[in-house]
Amino acid sequence: MRKQLAPILIAILAAAGVLAQQQASVQVVPNADRLRQHVTYLASDALNGRRTGSPGANDAAHYLAGEFSRLGLRPGVQKAGTPRKLSEAMSRYLQTFPYAAGVELGKGNTLSVQTGTGFPQSLRVGEDWMPLAFSANQRVENVQTAFAGYGISSTELKYDDYAVTNAKDKAAVIFAGTPDGNNPHGQFGSAGEVRFKVAAARAAGARALIIIASEELKDDRLSRLTYDNAGAAGIPVLVVSRQMAPRILGTTKVTLSDYESVADSRTVVAAADQKPNTGEGLAYPITLSSVLRLGSKDITLNISTDVMRQEVPAYNVVGILDGSDPTLKNETIVVGAHYDHLGRGGEGSLAPRSGEIHPGADDNASGVAGVLELAHLFTTQRPKPKRTILFVAFSGEEEGLLGSSYYVNHPLIPLANTVAMINMDMIGRMKDRKLIIGGIGTAKEWRDIVGSGNSLQGMTVTATNRTGNDTSNGTTPFGVPVVVSANGRPIVSMDSARTFDLTLNEDGYGPSDHSSFYSKQIPVLFFWTGTHEDYHKPSDTSDKINYEAEARVLSLIARIVRDIDQGDKRPTYTVAKSESAGRSTGFRVYLGTIPNYADTNDGLLLDGVRDDSPAANAGLKAGDRIIKIAGRDVHNVYDYTYALGEMKAGQEYMIEVVRGAERLTLKITPAARK
Repeated sequence: MRKQLAPILIAILAAAGVLAQQQASVQVVPNADRLRQHVTYLASDALNGRRTGSPGANDAAHYLAGEFSRLGLRPGVQKAGTPRKLSEAMSRYLQTFPYAAGVELGKGNTLSVQTGTGFPQSLRVGEDWMPLAFSANQRVENVQTAFAGYGISSTELKYDDYAVTNAKDKAAVIFAGTPDGNNPHGQFGSAGEVRFKVAAARAAGARALIIIASEELKDDRLSRLTYDNAGAAGIPVLVVSRQMAPRILGTTKVTLSDYESVADSRTVVAAADQKPNTGEGLAYPITLSSVLRLGSKDITLNISTDVMRQEVPAYNVVGILDGSDPTLKNETIVVGAHYDHLGRGGEGSLAPRSGEIHPGADDNASGVAGVLELAHLFTTQRPKPKRTILFVAFSGEEEGLLGSSYYVNHPLIPLANTVAMINMDMIGRMKDRKLIIGGIGTAKEWRDIVGSGNSLQGMTVTATNRTGNDTSNGTTPFGVPVVVSANGRPIVSMDSARTFDLTLNEDGYGPSDHSSFYSKQIPVLFFWTGTHEDYHKPSDTSDKINYEAEARVLSLIARIVRDIDQGDKRPTYTVAKSESAGRSTGFRVYLGTIPNYADTNDGLLLDGVRDDSPAANAGLKAGDRIIKIAGRDVHNVYDYTYALGEMKAGQEYMIEVVRGAERLTLKITPAARK
C-alpha cells in the first residue's frame, strides 16, 4: 500500500508546488487542433506515404524544418557564415545520411543457356528474367543448374532442401513460396522469405540462385526493383519466367508442374531409414523427386547481373532549444519520433496489394506531431527549461532505424551530455485510457517520475474560489477534493478518469528509435498507445486519430520532461531487464547482440551488446563487425540470422569480427531462448 500511495503523495506535493508558482510561470497545454493540423498534412496524399528518400519524405522534412524555425529553435547542423537564402537556412535543420532509394538496371545484364554443343540461347532481361534488386553484381560462367525445391533450410523445422540437392558450385533453381503455399501463418515463416533463401543457398555453396516466378514475370513482385537497404546478396539472384524455367532446368519431357509436385524435400526420402540423396548418386527406391534433383550436366548457364543502386540523401530534422541554466544547459534531453512511413506499400506493408498510398497517420505522423507540439510547449514556457532540449524527427525507421542509428554514431550534441531520450511512436489511437511505456528499467528514477506524472494527469489545481457550483457533497465537477482551502473550496482535486492505465515495460530495446540511444547507454522512455487493425495499411488515416487523447498523452510526456529538466542530477542509467530474450522469435538460441540494419556488404555491424549476455561474455563490443560465425560467412543481417537459426544452445562456436584495424576470433556459447 505504501508503494501505491507514494506516487500520489509526490503528486500532491508537486501540485502544491504548481499552485505556489502559478502566478510566476507560463505553461501552455497541448492543443488537439494543432495536432490535427500537423497529422492531416503529414498523412495527406500529397506526401505519398513518406517513404524514406522519396520526394514526399523530403517535403515532410522541409515542413518540419519550417515549423522548427517558426518556433525559434536553433538549427541542429552548424555551418559557417550567415545563410543568404531561406532554403539554405532551412537546410541547417537537416542532418543528411546516405540511403539507397531504389535500383535500376545497368547495361551488363545477360543470361544465356548452353545446351550440349549447340549455340547458346540468350534470354531477354525484363521479359524472360530479371535480377533482384539486392542481387550481387557478378559474372558466373559455365555453371550447371540444380533443382532445390523451395530452397529452404531450417534445422528447427527439420526441413532442408539442400540435404537432398547438391548445389555446391551450381546455380540453385527454386520455386518461390513454401510447401505451405504463401500462407503467412504457416510453419515456415521467415525461413521462406527470399533473403533467407539466399542465405541458405550461399551456405550450401551455390554460385547463384534462380527463382521461378509464381505468376507472369511482369506481375511478379520479385521482378520489381524494390530495395530493402540490407545489403547485396553476395551471389547473383534472379527471377525467371515460368516459360523459360524448363529450359534452364534442362528438361523437355518433364513439365514445370511435375517439378512443383515434388518440390517439397520431404518427398525425396521414401522411408525413415533411407539415406538422403546428396546429388552424387541415386538412393533407392528411385523416385521422380530424386531424379529431378540431380540436375542436368548438359545444361550450363552464363550469368551476368548489373543493378545500380540509386543513392539519395535522407534527412533527420533537428532543432535545438538551448537551456537557460549556466551549468545545466550543457546537458541535453532528446525528444524524438520518426516521420517516415511506407510510401505506396511494398516492403513492410500488411496490405494485400501494393500501390496504394500508406498515409501513416498513427505510424508515425502522430508521434512527429507530438514532437512539434512539445517544441511549441517548451519554447513558450516561462521560465525556460534549464537543460537543453534537442527535438528530432528521424527518417529511415521503417527501414531498420537508419536515421536514429546514424544520429547516435554522428551526434550533433555529444552523447556524453545526453541525459535522456524520449521517443514517441504511434501515440494517436488510444483506447480505454491504455498507454504503454517502454524503457522503464533504463533509469532508476523512471518509475517515480512516471508514476507521479500520471497521478498529476488526474489533478486539477485552482488558485481562486469557484462560484456557481454546489460543493456541499464534497465533490466538484473536477473530481474528488485532495487539498481544500480554509473556506472549504477545493484547491486540488483528483479525477481518476483523467489518469492513464499504464503498461510499463522494462526493456530499453524495442522496434523503434529509442533502441539506438539505449545501445549507447542513455536512459530512454518509449510511448505507444498500441497496435490496431490499420497498422501498416492504407487505412491508417488521419480521421481515425484520437487527438484529444493524444493531447493528454503529451501532457504526461511534458510533465516527465519538466521533471527531468528540473532535477539537480541527471537520470541514473541502469541495465534494464531484457524482455525480448523471452519472446518467441523463431530461434532457439539467444546471443544478445544489437545489429545495425544499415546497408552493408562487408559484415554485420553491432550497435550494442546486452549486458551479461553470451555476446558480452564472448567479448563482443559495440562497433564490432561480424564477418563469420559458426563457419558461415556473414555479409549482412540475413546471413547472420540464418547462421543463428542453425546454432544450438550450450554449444561453443567460433565468431570472427573486425574491430578497428584488427581481425579477432572469439568463442561464443549461445543460451537457450526461454
